[in-house]
Amino acid sequence: MDQLVPTEKYSPYRFFSADEWAGFRADTPLTLTEEEVQRLGSLNDPIDLGEVRRIYLSMSRLLSAHVETTQALYALRKRFFNAADSATKTPFIIGIAGSVSVGKSTTARILKELLRRWPSSPKVDLVTTDGFLYPNDTLRQRNLMERKGFPDSYDVGALLRFLSSIKSGQANVLAPVYSHLTYDVLPGEFVTIDRPDILIFEGLNVLQPGDLPRDGKFIPFLSDFFDFAIYIDADEDLIHSWYIARFMRLRETAFRNPQSFFHRYSQLSDDAARAIAEGLWANINLKNLRENILPTRPRADLILRKGADHLIEKVALRKL
Repeated sequence: MDQLVPTEKYSPYRFFSADEWAGFRADTPLTLTEEEVQRLGSLNDPIDLGEVRRIYLSMSRLLSAHVETTQALYALRKRFFNAADSATKTPFIIGIAGSVSVGKSTTARILKELLRRWPSSPKVDLVTTDGFLYPNDTLRQRNLMERKGFPDSYDVGALLRFLSSIKSGQANVLAPVYSHLTYDVLPGEFVTIDRPDILIFEGLNVLQPGDLPRDGKFIPFLSDFFDFAIYIDADEDLIHSWYIARFMRLRETAFRNPQSFFHRYSQLSDDAARAIAEGLWANINLKNLRENILPTRPRADLILRKGADHLIEKVALRKL
């Protein structure tokens, strides 16, 4: 039984075409300009104001309802427990998952800008899991460089401590910084997250549940801290083509920087560079997608499925 097939009787999702989904925006205002949207888009991930109108305004409206309802529930619980500290704020956390090259970063950045422009002007922060990867030296020592991006390449303890601190309303929580230029965590560099109203947490495996303990002990997963989870989806063949196209584009841009971890690839012929990209896809990213990322798709509250033009064609929303 495939619960993500729209005709499946027992699916926990409701399915919509992009045009149907666009109708749910109601009177949600468009607060972004074309120039801003272009700036927020990722390399080889085209997006325009039309896509924002079709997909993201309805998402903004839906998330606004979820945030308001969750905040009301938090207030009710405080009264229930006779909590005296009314100043403690519990952030609403949105998790965004999906394969490499599928457009998670674009979705996260567009959402951040839309949410922070709500009439209530909430404080919205965005953190990616890249900074929580083990440093390259550690990955080499553990023979994990060829598994970078797989669940075992992350400092899961640090991830859980970070999300737990955020969810507890702690001030000035530090998140490590990752450099895509050097392809490594930047030692001693952090961003400070100080009690946001909403935190967007984006990464390949953020919906990964891990192994359940046989003795029934509590083992937290990252998604335990999420109030809403989004999965960016596309056919495997499309993601493959997007990954190769992005690699070849980077070879002409960022890889030319002598400080780039991948600088050596900029010196190769087109055929040799494409062969490298195909190997990285087949041996690392495709394996990660099949083994770890795609199996988490049914754990999302909202699934955005893209077509060949990188635009979202279908939406699946979990039933309440």
